[in-house]
Amino acid sequence: MTPETDKRPGPLRRTLGLLRPHLRGERLLLSGGLLAMFIEVALRVAEPWPLKFVVDAVTVSLGATSGAAAGGPPATVPLLLACGLLLIGIVGLRACSQYLATVAFALAGSRIATRIRSRLFAHLQSLTLRYHSTAAHGDNVQRLVGDVGRLQEVAVTAGLPLIGNIVTLVVLAVVMAFLDPLLAVVVLVAAVLYALLSRTGAKKITAAARRTRRSEGDLANTAAETFGAIRVVQAFGLERQRGQAFERGNERALGEGVKARRLAAGLERSTDVIVGLALAFVLVFGGWRVIEGALTPGDLVIFTSYLKLALRPLKDLAKHTGRIAKACASGERVADLLDEETEVADRPGALSLPGGPGAVELRDIRMDDGRGAELFRGLSLQVEAGTSVCVLGPSGAGKSTLAGLITRAADPAGGTVAIDGWDVRRATLESVRARVSVVHQESVLFATTVRENIRLGRLDATDAEVEQAARRAQAHAFIVGLPDGYDTELGDRGQTLSGGQRQRIAIARALLRDAPIVVLDEATTGLDPASKAAVAASIASLTQGRTTISITHDPAAIRTADRIVWLEGGAIVEDGDPAELLARHDSRLARWMRAASTTFGRAA
Repeated sequence: MTPETDKRPGPLRRTLGLLRPHLRGERLLLSGGLLAMFIEVALRVAEPWPLKFVVDAVTVSLGATSGAAAGGPPATVPLLLACGLLLIGIVGLRACSQYLATVAFALAGSRIATRIRSRLFAHLQSLTLRYHSTAAHGDNVQRLVGDVGRLQEVAVTAGLPLIGNIVTLVVLAVVMAFLDPLLAVVVLVAAVLYALLSRTGAKKITAAARRTRRSEGDLANTAAETFGAIRVVQAFGLERQRGQAFERGNERALGEGVKARRLAAGLERSTDVIVGLALAFVLVFGGWRVIEGALTPGDLVIFTSYLKLALRPLKDLAKHTGRIAKACASGERVADLLDEETEVADRPGALSLPGGPGAVELRDIRMDDGRGAELFRGLSLQVEAGTSVCVLGPSGAGKSTLAGLITRAADPAGGTVAIDGWDVRRATLESVRARVSVVHQESVLFATTVRENIRLGRLDATDAEVEQAARRAQAHAFIVGLPDGYDTELGDRGQTLSGGQRQRIAIARALLRDAPIVVLDEATTGLDPASKAAVAASIASLTQGRTTISITHDPAAIRTADRIVWLEGGAIVEDGDPAELLARHDSRLARWMRAASTTFGRAA
């Protein structure tokens, strides 16, 4: 454990710190809930008194003429009826107050959980590709849905209601001290014993709950990973292997969960023993004080009732300590995720990037690969507006990372990325990304209609503009052939379409965006010849008149580019017109093209 970790607040403080900013927006609702709770506490304290009056009155009627019971009113029908009606009224009002408090807390808890979940989702989206390339996405989903949901559930059923129990404990301790200070000491002793038990028990439960949630996150990640690659799993017959991995994670989560529940159950049962001992002592010692005449039978009844009421918060505390500990573990996991640093964000005073033709310049770029190794060292590249540049180089040279700098998918450690002379870090992220259309090798479509997938390029586009973009991307013909045309619902990631069809929809999306800069990241890789030809025609429509930065290994695309840039060893080692570079027998591009031709010839 690092010194930084040692200095961090405990799970409870971190969870409260997570909730505190969102409580302010629910002050009125929470105040109303607390008021209803305090009314319920007052009525709970008053509830045993009708019983005391009846017991004392019956005792007098049965002939008690001496001791503390003497002088009380005898039992009469009006008195008994009045006590019965009073009890009904108290119970009814207490039920209403408890209902209002529960509803208020439930509504506040739901609203707060919704805000935290939205905040967490927005934060996850703001994290860079460097984070997402190594993050366990299944575990993040578990934190987003499961851990926030646990926070909400516990806040409603345990956290806030415990305030009422603590207030009840304090009020009843004061009343019991007034009735009989000696017997009131029993409550104090029981509370101290519970505090000693829970102090160590809560820490163990929190630690076990933290391990449980981590195991459940790993389990969710295994499931997400398996279903995300289900084609590979089925093609290679990996169902048993993936099933065994899931089973191991499932058993690990089960074991940790059982341990947390065992610890919580042990704390609850220990508290039951303390409560039972306290009640037995009051029955014996209190009965003796009635015999001595220091208390009336009604006083003993009300004192016993108060003792049970006073000790019930201890039982509730024991019952909810495990749940609160688990909630703290969940809150800690959510807080850990929110503590992930957002590396790329709008700077204070950021301005909207002004319009321009789309010239791109990278000056003296220095950057590592995220693992500490140098990726770029003083790299500079200038791309004139309206020209097309192909970026080539060996695998791992940083071609995709270089292209991502233009959209601020990451910021360099040193140097400047500029669009039309503007440092992109001085501009808002939204305005920078609006100037660039990106088409990746793997076209990601969402589980909505074809029309809405294309409209993601520009959300205010009309249906006619969407269809026009599809025509330009040569996608209209196959779209109208789908069961519901443009309104056809696509499956997860658009897997119901072929690779070429998905890519043409992605190009239609980019066309609709109408940005002056286009980034193509292996946009035709992996397609069959017919699909590649159709996609190439779509790309030609997309890039016409626009600044184009293309990462590709397609010889045809390389030959038609205005310029070739070869990236290797953290710097640009070859830069020039493709025809001139190919004419040089010893150029990297020429050697690569000869090797590619040999490879393609053998494949053919």
